[in-house]
Amino acid sequence: MVQRLISKFRRSDSGASAVEYTLLIGLLALAVVGGIAAIGDTTSGHFNSVNEGFPDA
Repeated sequence: MVQRLISKFRRSDSGASAVEYTLLIGLLALAVVGGIAAIGDTTSGHFNSVNEGFPDA
């Protein structure tokens, strides 16, 4: 009976899907964070340029 359970466990590949989805979500999260960081830097630069165009009060 134990050998049958071990054999069944070795043939099971349902856990592989979970690992693949976890890696995919991790890569997607890195891409989102990188994109937000890049957009944030660009937006900050634009606001600074606009701010420099106004005279000091």
